[in-house]
Order: sequence, then structure tokens, then C-alpha cells
Amino acid sequence: MTSHQNTQTMKPATAAKKLGVYLEATPAEFREGVVTRAELNALQTDPPAWLRDLRRDGPHPRPVVAAKLGVSIAGLHRGGVSEPLTTDQIEALKQERPEWLEREQAVQADVRKETARVKKLHAERAERTERD
Repeated sequence: MTSHQNTQTMKPATAAKKLGVYLEATPAEFREGVVTRAELNALQTDPPAWLRDLRRDGPHPRPVVAAKLGVSIAGLHRGGVSEPLTTDQIEALKQERPEWLEREQAVQADVRKETARVKKLHAERAERTERD
């Protein structure tokens, strides 16, 4: 019995998400084809110039913009940011420090604190359970 190994492929949108880049800014040949797992791995380990440029300069997808600004994706939406931003635009927002950005960063900091508190609580409960 012979085993056939199928090549695993993904849509360009999935590959762009895994690479952390905005699909519409990628080259046409990337958007119009399929990406194999091997091709994705090659792009991650030895990114071509277009990928390095996109990661450095943008435009960046919402999850990347949110992470760079220290807010949630919903916070971006509440702040009126619906389009992909370039690195320069993100840096300008950081310098301008609009009220919505400061508010959303505070919300995100509170979420992180609460997540850490709950994680610590669960760890303490698990420890007590193991001892009992």
C-alpha cells in the first residue's frame, strides 16, 4: 500500500493573515493563486523584498494596527479607524495621542490586568486542589 501525501494549500487571504500582512497590498501573483504550506514556510523563513517592505511600512491589517497601537480591534473601530494604516500613520497617531487612543489604551491595560488576575486566581485554585 502506497501513501500519497497531498500538498496542503490555502487561500491567499489565509496566507496573508498568517504572514501578518494586508492582502490587498500583496503582489497580484500572490493574491491570485493558492499558497502551499511549503511556500508559506519559505515566505516566513526567507521573506522576499515585497514581504519585508509590507511588514516594515504597511499598509497593515487591523490586527497589526491594533497591536502596534496597544488597543483592541474593537477599540480601533470605536476610534473611527476602519482602513489599513501605514507605519508612518501609526507613528503619527502615537505622537498625536488623540483622546480615543488614550482611552482605548487604558481599556486594554485594564483588560490585561484583569486577565492576569484571573489567570493567577486559576493557578492558585489549581495549586490548592493539587494539595488537597
